[in-house]
Amino acid sequence: MISLNYRDARPIYEQIKDNLRRLIVSGALQTDERLPSVRTLAAQLAINPNTIQRAYNELEKEGYIYSVAGKGSFAAPRSEDAARRHELLEKAREIICELRYLGVTREELAALLEGEEEK
Repeated sequence: MISLNYRDARPIYEQIKDNLRRLIVSGALQTDERLPSVRTLAAQLAINPNTIQRAYNELEKEGYIYSVAGKGSFAAPRSEDAARRHELLEKAREIICELRYLGVTREELAALLEGEEEK
């Protein structure tokens, strides 16, 4: 489910956040599906529960999850967050510019967008 790379320069909470976001966006975690409790996930990953809580808090701020008191955290329904969408489109533009600089063709980019690119 979640893998951590201790050689990665990013903090552990960011890696957890990115892993969970990827699971939600890909559909591996369905809308309203309960996420593991902070303690359970901390025990599975052998890390401090505060690290998990920080990742959950940030995902909630970004709208990917929601919390219900006494019940836990759940994958949020798809949102129409215009600010987040704008932020991600800007990042995509930067990446596309760099890829074009490195010689990636329009056809390769189109294939990537269509999900036909080899991973």
